[in-house]
Amino acid sequence: MMPRSSLVLLLFFFLCNISLSKALKGFSVEIIHRDSEKSPFYSPSETHSQRVANAIQRSIARAHYFTKPSLSLDSVQSTVIPNSGEYLMTYSIGTPPFPILGIVDTGSNIVWLQCQPCISCYRQNKPIFDPSKSSTYKTLPCSSRQCPRTTCSEDGKTCEYSIRYGDGSQSSGDISVDTITLGSTQGSPVKFPNVVVGCGHDNSGTFQANGSGIVGLSSGSTSLITQLSSTIEGKFSYCLTPLFSQSSSSSKLNFGDAAVVSGSRTVSTPLVQKEDQIFYFLTLERLSVGSNVIAFEDSSFESGSPGNIIIDSGTTLTLLPSDVNTQLESAVAKVVRRKRVDDPNGFLSLCYEATDDDEDLPVITAHFTGADVKLKPSNTFIEISDGVLCLAFRPSADISIFGNVAQQNFLIGYDVQKQTLSFKPTNCEKEWFLSFFCFFQFDWIKKRKIC
Repeated sequence: MMPRSSLVLLLFFFLCNISLSKALKGFSVEIIHRDSEKSPFYSPSETHSQRVANAIQRSIARAHYFTKPSLSLDSVQSTVIPNSGEYLMTYSIGTPPFPILGIVDTGSNIVWLQCQPCISCYRQNKPIFDPSKSSTYKTLPCSSRQCPRTTCSEDGKTCEYSIRYGDGSQSSGDISVDTITLGSTQGSPVKFPNVVVGCGHDNSGTFQANGSGIVGLSSGSTSLITQLSSTIEGKFSYCLTPLFSQSSSSSKLNFGDAAVVSGSRTVSTPLVQKEDQIFYFLTLERLSVGSNVIAFEDSSFESGSPGNIIIDSGTTLTLLPSDVNTQLESAVAKVVRRKRVDDPNGFLSLCYEATDDDEDLPVITAHFTGADVKLKPSNTFIEISDGVLCLAFRPSADISIFGNVAQQNFLIGYDVQKQTLSFKPTNCEKEWFLSFFCFFQFDWIKKRKIC
């Protein structure tokens, strides 16, 4: 009889072979929170309080710049600040593949990176991509159908881009195509030829030396999601592990078949596309704390108008209209019996003494159209310093955003073709193992409704 260890190895290699054959239909890549120990942005000298304070400041700045003039779906312009994204992704460009670390941003509409020759490049710790060394790289002429409505070179031949960020940073260069390679957690790397990228020759501002540019995941025409749409059938998902966790687990970004979110406890709500907007909008009808119901009303939207809140992986806090936030804080304060304390940084207004037990903290339910999402205390409270726990919601006069603290430990799936977004409560630190088996949809998995 074959030993158990041999059977396990045999099963593993069998599944890996299936994985390779299905790689083009679905695959997953690792994404890293910028404050993770795996991140090059990680600073061992920073305290937990400093990391949280910095994340909150980025949230506030990001919300402000979201309200700048609307972005065309064919534009490569950006309103947010360049280092406001919270997650990083490694990919490769060119032939042979050249590794790049970019900021993942659901609010950006282009994949761009620093390129040689540099007219003016910011300091980058890793080597800068030299397109002359890639056999698959080519710049696009202005006449190309792949050239978005942007600028042309002075001689009228080369398609160019120019991005001005909300904080004054900028990037400009050639619109080009090259092969993008994404490393799959389920098998061999997956190559995508002729992906439109911005090759930045003139880049300056607050960019940090540890990364190179942006990986745009918005609904705009030049985003990575839109460009891969025919291959991944417009589907991507992610599962965000708890922020500032001591765990070494990484979050996952899934594409195609691997991004399908289904099974028990899955709820779905429409994605709302707004004219000349690249962001992903949802319709939040109300919030509830126990029997206390708070209607979601925003003076910047017509009453009953769909699409009143952006879902964004790059914003830490959840930002609400002032009246809604005040009512929510009041409802939470009525049921929490802990001692009130002040946020030492002055960012958040409802704070309590932290304890080792969160059973006395309420579940807050976000009632989206067709989807009631129950947010545990880990989705709604954040320990901002030793002994201080605050409600991770903040009033915003600019725009409403469903942030990434509220999204952690949910498998969140975007189906751009069907215009739906799905939530499924998931332990994201263990999600890689479950998704590996769900990917194959064996009969015994279907019968038990595990996925």
